[in-house]
Amino acid sequence: MCDTQLGMGGYEHDKKAFEQAVRQINILAPDFVVICGDLVNNANDSSFNDFNFIKNGFNMPCYCAPGNHDVENTPSDSSLTKYRNAIGDDYFDFQNKGYSFLVCNTQLWKVPTGTESEKHDKWFKDKLEEFSKKQKPVFVIGHFPLYLEEPEEKDQYFNLPKDKRKELLSLFEQKNVKAYLSGHTHKTIINEYKGIQLVSGEVTSKNFDKRPLGFRIWTVSEDSIHHKFVPLENK
Repeated sequence: MCDTQLGMGGYEHDKKAFEQAVRQINILAPDFVVICGDLVNNANDSSFNDFNFIKNGFNMPCYCAPGNHDVENTPSDSSLTKYRNAIGDDYFDFQNKGYSFLVCNTQLWKVPTGTESEKHDKWFKDKLEEFSKKQKPVFVIGHFPLYLEEPEEKDQYFNLPKDKRKELLSLFEQKNVKAYLSGHTHKTIINEYKGIQLVSGEVTSKNFDKRPLGFRIWTVSEDSIHHKFVPLENK
C-alpha cells in the first residue's frame, strides 16, 4: 500500500478508502502488509489515532515506513519523536519465508539530518551486510522513489538526491536486493535496474494519474517475484 495519507483526498473519503482496503486485504489474506509512507496528511495526535484505529483492523501484521508528511520535509527531533511515539520505529527490519525486509526512513536520505541520518545509514549498511553474508534476498521498503524515469535524472521533489541514489543502487546491486517498494508520487511508476524491481504503487487517498485507487499484491517464491494491481471496490 502507498500513501493512505488521511486528509489528502478529503479526510472522511481517505478514512473510508483505507477501511475498504483493509476489508479487501483481509479477504486476500497475504502474509503481511507494508504501507510505503505518508500515512497521514497532517501529522498530529488525531490523524495518527485514526490511522492506527483503521490499521488495527488488519488480520495480519502491517509494517509502516514514514513519509515526509509523517515526519516533516526536514525531520527534527520533535517530529521524529512524535512519529515514534504514535506509530513506532521509523526504520527496522523483519523476516518472512527466507526473505529479509528493510523498512527505511527515506526522509533521512532526502534531507541529511546530522546524527539521525548517520545512524540510519549505518543501520542500513550493516543490515545489508548481515543479510548478504547469510545469502538472504532483500526487499527494501521506503517512501521516496530512487528515480522516476532514469538513474541519471536531475534532483527534484519526487526523487532522492543523485549522489544518494547512485550509492543506494550500487548497494542494492551488490547486496542481493530484489525489489524496492515506495510511494510518494501518487502515480504508478514501475522501473527495473539491473534486475531489481523499483515500484511506486497506487494509493488509497488521491492518485495524480487518474488511475483507480487501490494497492498491489506481491507473490514471491524462491525463483520469481510478481505483483499486480488490485483496485478498491466501491462500497
